[in-house]
Amino acid sequence: MKILSLMSYLLVFLLCGCSDSNSKGDQAVHNFVKQWNDSHTQLKVAYLERDYMDVVTYYGKEFTKTQVQQDKNLLFEQFPGYTQRILNDKLVITKEAGNYLVTFTTRVNYNGIEADYNSYLSVIHKNNVFKILREGLAENDNVLDAPIFPNARKNNENLSKKRKLYGDFNGDNLSDYAYVISPEIPFEGKADIQSNTSVQCKGDCNSVIVFSNKTLKPITVNGVYQSQLENLKDLNSNGADEIGFWDIKPTTKSLYVFDATTSNLLSGPIVINTTIHKNLSLIDVFKKTGPNKITISYSAQVNGKWILKSEVIVLD
Repeated sequence: MKILSLMSYLLVFLLCGCSDSNSKGDQAVHNFVKQWNDSHTQLKVAYLERDYMDVVTYYGKEFTKTQVQQDKNLLFEQFPGYTQRILNDKLVITKEAGNYLVTFTTRVNYNGIEADYNSYLSVIHKNNVFKILREGLAENDNVLDAPIFPNARKNNENLSKKRKLYGDFNGDNLSDYAYVISPEIPFEGKADIQSNTSVQCKGDCNSVIVFSNKTLKPITVNGVYQSQLENLKDLNSNGADEIGFWDIKPTTKSLYVFDATTSNLLSGPIVINTTIHKNLSLIDVFKKTGPNKITISYSAQVNGKWILKSEVIVLD
């Protein structure tokens, strides 16, 4: 009788312990999914890559975690005001083969549209961290044609090929981005880019800096066919990030410093002779050295020799 009673107590203890363990596991999964959802903003999107396994099933197709990150970036570039939340903060968590299947309703807002989608994540607990194995919709494939899902972006080559520079270029404390529209170069002329300072373009040989925030005017830089953008942060205390533009030629690099809010050129071109002064980084050429002050370094020829000279510039 005592043995039977002891076994009963042990069974109750094990069941309670199991229930408590499952409850803690579910809560940990809930916290992970909430953190994943909260990262779906333009400011936090970089955190999402850490949440995925190296290879995942992403809306029905095999993606690497880097490709998932690229797709999330494209989503926010296409819809800067995109938001999502888990409706009523309600998750249904099911343990399956050592993994967790989490189903929930996602309410999204973009371009003035509000919609609900029955969503799921398959999550694994590995090396004391949660990782996503699968992400998708528990609905028919027709829903995947909505513009916020990867099917709608798979052929958007122009958007995916442009190199975006993120920052707050209009001073509204929200992230936006800039990219460059470069001139078209005939195929036969592309081989000469690295050897000639003069390249024949189709039409005007100018590059245009374009901003995702349409209140900012595009900035045209003449005579540039190859370039790179830099976020220089707020230099003139106007609350907005300034933008740096490198004009890249075979023997020179020239830095232009623009105020994106006014399109004004604050400094430049700051020319570096890359044949003589090699491997210089941005910090070697440009530094903020005080309130509304920058120090620039540039290549200059003195007595037949190329040297680096420095100059302090006060910005308006």
